[in-house]
Amino acid sequence: MSFSTNSAVAQHYTIQRRHGTPTTTLLLSVASSAALPTSQKGFRRGAMFTREEKEVKPKLVFNWRAQAGEHAPGSAFEMAEKVGKQLFQTIPGSGPPPAVKRTYKVTVVGVGNVGMACAQTILTQDLCDELALVDVVEEKLKGEMLDLQHAAAFLPGSKIMADTDYKVTEGSDLCIVTAGARQREGESRLALVEKNVTLFKNIIPQLVKYSPDTTLLIISNPVDALTYVAYKLSGLPPNRVIGSGTNLDSSRFRWLLADHLHVNAQNVHGYIVGEHGDSSVPLWSSVSVGGVPFLAFLKHKQIEYTIDTLTELHKMVVDGAYEVIKLKGYTSWAIGYSVASLVKSLLRDQRRIHPVSVCAQGFHGIEDEVYLSLPAEIGRTGIIGVLDNPLTDDERAQLQKSAKTLTEVQKQLDIY
Repeated sequence: MSFSTNSAVAQHYTIQRRHGTPTTTLLLSVASSAALPTSQKGFRRGAMFTREEKEVKPKLVFNWRAQAGEHAPGSAFEMAEKVGKQLFQTIPGSGPPPAVKRTYKVTVVGVGNVGMACAQTILTQDLCDELALVDVVEEKLKGEMLDLQHAAAFLPGSKIMADTDYKVTEGSDLCIVTAGARQREGESRLALVEKNVTLFKNIIPQLVKYSPDTTLLIISNPVDALTYVAYKLSGLPPNRVIGSGTNLDSSRFRWLLADHLHVNAQNVHGYIVGEHGDSSVPLWSSVSVGGVPFLAFLKHKQIEYTIDTLTELHKMVVDGAYEVIKLKGYTSWAIGYSVASLVKSLLRDQRRIHPVSVCAQGFHGIEDEVYLSLPAEIGRTGIIGVLDNPLTDDERAQLQKSAKTLTEVQKQLDIY
């Protein structure tokens, strides 16, 4: 049986043939119903069809890509292949994922509000087979472990363990660090970082000692500076040290835009990059709603806006965490879900793009070895590549300014 197509965009037909048992499925791709044999014309596109035959014939897979001229010079496929190679810039250490594992172990360091929110969302979404909890406060640690273990009948089946000894983390595929001192009123950012550097000097080496092939995911604040600290202390390649960065900020950004535009947040796409903090940068030039550029969408809907409106929306993103803390005392659930999305992308090799804290040296004119958030492709090897998205001159200038702010903090730390 042969088929031909005279269209670069082929339509797909699936025909299920039954030869007694078992059933054989043939995948056919044709340009139109006219290309089908006469006996098969009139079938609905995309439907499943059956017909009896006396003899079993081999499975046929029609190569519509070859027929459409996939490798022809100047073809859409050739262009797509070139774009795919240039869209992302790889970073040192990135490479093909290791062989697929059947089980995954995740460690969460710190069982405070954020740490337990991370643990809870990871368990309920069935993202690991073993979960290890570590903290210095033994009684609270044991209590949190028991509280989760008592829910075993309602969870997918992960093994939950906890200890103050880091040996419990041995063999972890992913280590999530949420432990850290809170910023006190009137305390400078540098003072807070220095306190947490002391904690990290105890935490990071022990995690790497027991799990040398792990990936580190840093949640503790200030997350960008501490991700840099973790990178320096761990000795791991930069693709395996990641900060949660502006992943949550970008979710707040999308939610605020969706709320203002009365659409679903999943149909709003946009990133906050740079520092997870006051100097973060909204990439207005790449914001889209249902695939339509944001500013064009506003114009189409005849929605009035000013630069002040956009500035106020960004300010609401920056102040979002402070508002939650003012109302309930701490943030937990949003960051828990944010972390779960990163865990899923990492362990399931989803290759999704997240704005996370990465080594930004060499991107968008940034010359220093500084960690800040950029849209990055994430998979089982950690950071696979950083999206080389075009920025406006203003966005680039703001991002470089954010990088300088973070670099100044890093330079004052006793980390080399």
